[in-house]
Amino acid sequence: MNKKIISLILIIAASALIFSQSKVGTTAANFLTIPVGPRATAMGGAFSAVANDATTSFWNPSGLSRMSRSEFTVTTAEWIVNTRLNWIGLAFKFDDDNAVGISVNQLDYGEEEITTPDQPNGTGQKWSANDLAVSLSYSRNLTDRFSIGGTVKYITQKIWNESASAFALDIGLLFYTELDGLRLGANISNFGTEMKLDGKDLKRPIDIDPSNAGNNPNIAGSLDTDSWPLPLVFTVGLAYDLNFLEQWNVTLTSDAVIPNNQSTHANVGVEVGWNNMLFLRGGFNGLFKEKNDKLFSSQSSDGLTAGVGVQYDFGDFFAKFDYSYSNLGIFNEISRFSLSVGL
Repeated sequence: MNKKIISLILIIAASALIFSQSKVGTTAANFLTIPVGPRATAMGGAFSAVANDATTSFWNPSGLSRMSRSEFTVTTAEWIVNTRLNWIGLAFKFDDDNAVGISVNQLDYGEEEITTPDQPNGTGQKWSANDLAVSLSYSRNLTDRFSIGGTVKYITQKIWNESASAFALDIGLLFYTELDGLRLGANISNFGTEMKLDGKDLKRPIDIDPSNAGNNPNIAGSLDTDSWPLPLVFTVGLAYDLNFLEQWNVTLTSDAVIPNNQSTHANVGVEVGWNNMLFLRGGFNGLFKEKNDKLFSSQSSDGLTAGVGVQYDFGDFFAKFDYSYSNLGIFNEISRFSLSVGL
């Protein structure tokens, strides 16, 4: 069974690498590809085979059932051009083999005053935009080495009076190999319906026969917008734990990422932990990505990453704080923060 699982994942990955294309700007709801959580982003976004904290609902839901405790996490970051990215997640362990996750992912664009040619100083009204995804995940350990998980999402995007919505599904696999410390993860994200904007600003009076002065020139009509697919992403990754000293642990990790709206690329990362209390992390995101994708990527986090984490176990519960730093080039630097509590 183990060989069949590994062979299937490798075949899927190879097929995706062969047929993947760069299609920047061809999908909606691209906030779904923005990496979540300072721990994962500090490791270059290579997290599909690590998958052992509350943010695994985003990276690979099959890891939920491998967590040792239930965990609640709140993470935030000031994203590009004065937007804010927020993620809240709860991973709840039913027993040793079953777990669920509930999460909310939001990109808030804030508010801005409305101006018109007649009122260039403002109309007194404000417009806003917001992206939101609400997710429910479930994971189960099928064997002592193999786990499977899935996530269903409700996705909305809103700009002023127009909005669009969609449903999507994530499916993840996690395999603990016979080589102690080596894990193999795979995840496909955002397989779902298309999104199409609609709203009252698209309603317009239409004169269906301008040449005839006797008809009604204000028949109610509506502008029809195009439908756009979601950013489908397939990820396969490896993680390896090195336990060469009693109080030290080193995790090396890498992901191959095959999206439908960018070129195929790789992420790599490392985490060094001391006494399960202090963690130093580093990585690189977007290796081998095409030049145009680096300029216009919705993920906008290609390059070196770094971060730290502090965790303290109080016995009945633990608390941890994580921070990550990413240099986005023309978009300056991004700092992410999170606070987690586990029971």
